[in-house]
Amino acid sequence: MNAIVIPLNGWAAGERKFRSHADLEFFQAFDNTEILDADVDVEIRVVKKERKVEADLHLSGTVTVSCDRCLEPLAVPVEANPSEVLKPESLAEDWDLSQAVYDYICLSLPLQRVHPEGECNPDTVRFLGHQERGNEEAGAEEKEANSPFAALKGLLDSK
Repeated sequence: MNAIVIPLNGWAAGERKFRSHADLEFFQAFDNTEILDADVDVEIRVVKKERKVEADLHLSGTVTVSCDRCLEPLAVPVEANPSEVLKPESLAEDWDLSQAVYDYICLSLPLQRVHPEGECNPDTVRFLGHQERGNEEAGAEEKEANSPFAALKGLLDSK
């Protein structure tokens, strides 16, 4: 995995910039099977002060997941600008931002992941349309059979 580690030891207070990349291997290191592919640039501006370290991240790129409707690959744009602050007790060690980057990318993904209208696999959409109609008809029949008025229907039909 390409860990995203900021070396804090050995440099004085001030600002530095770092660049990294989150690809499929990065997500696989977190045992994420939902991400099919990734191409996210990670830019980090780190400001080291006397008692704290601040990091401004800029995450930009795409993550490929399965479409919720047709299950075909779907490239989802990622754009996030989170900030992190490191507590004073660990200023002498390296700062691993891998978990934070992973979390922010996952949080930036939409809850519903579907292709724009008309771009899903047409065979799957056609199959789902047929299944939905069949389920609606079966649901209506079941609802009618469970109705307290179902017995009355039989009385009206017999007269």
